[in-house]
Amino acid sequence: MGLGALVLASLFIVPWGWLLLVIPAICVGVSELSRAFAAGRFRVPLIPVMVGTVAMHVGAYLGGGPGLMMAFGLTLLAVVTWRSVLGIDHAARDVTAGVFVVAYAPFLAAFTTLMLRAEDGPMRIAVFIIVTICSDIGGYAVGVLAGRHPMAPSVSPKKSWEGLAGSAASCVVAGMLTVPLMLGGSIVAGAVLGLVTVALATLGDLTESMLKRDLGIKDLGELLPGHGGLMDRIDSLLVTAPGAWLVLTLLV
Repeated sequence: MGLGALVLASLFIVPWGWLLLVIPAICVGVSELSRAFAAGRFRVPLIPVMVGTVAMHVGAYLGGGPGLMMAFGLTLLAVVTWRSVLGIDHAARDVTAGVFVVAYAPFLAAFTTLMLRAEDGPMRIAVFIIVTICSDIGGYAVGVLAGRHPMAPSVSPKKSWEGLAGSAASCVVAGMLTVPLMLGGSIVAGAVLGLVTVALATLGDLTESMLKRDLGIKDLGELLPGHGGLMDRIDSLLVTAPGAWLVLTLLV
């Protein structure tokens, strides 16, 4: 509830308020990923990644897609250069980890800033968050009540095909309600948003579960008691953001 209140305040008090929330949040997420990779003996070049996190969001807000892509490219170059200066031992491994962190957290999150640039940008972000959260809620509820057939037992034993069906139903319904009511779009656009969201949100969950299993850790952080780190809560949102931006840009 507290995080929800922060999101609403950041979206609707001042036009650029979202940046004041998302940039620090992603910097925390980058720090969590860096510590997680350190458990696998990867050293993420943290300083250029942090600077790039700020640059990508500012670039997306001021320059749209071209601004985001320019900042993304410069961040990747900075990661390679920074790590090269420190020496060549395991440099390729560390650069690979750094590039993954850049692409996974700040770059994907910056698509929410691209949404913000639209005339109804705060509403677009709110719709995106609501529909994505419904994927988690629907999947959890149906999975607990009726989950019988594991979907990916080697990666996430608790995920079931029944839970995926619950996620799909809740996402489609949420999209069909929020897109017309909050954005003035069509019911069809809302249904498409729901289907895209459930596919990408599920992919985001499985991706992070695979990453944690490979690194031999349970959670990426300890910021939220009982939930793990911030990245453990926003994995679905990150992967869904580009798809939601594209659907809303094309159909609404």
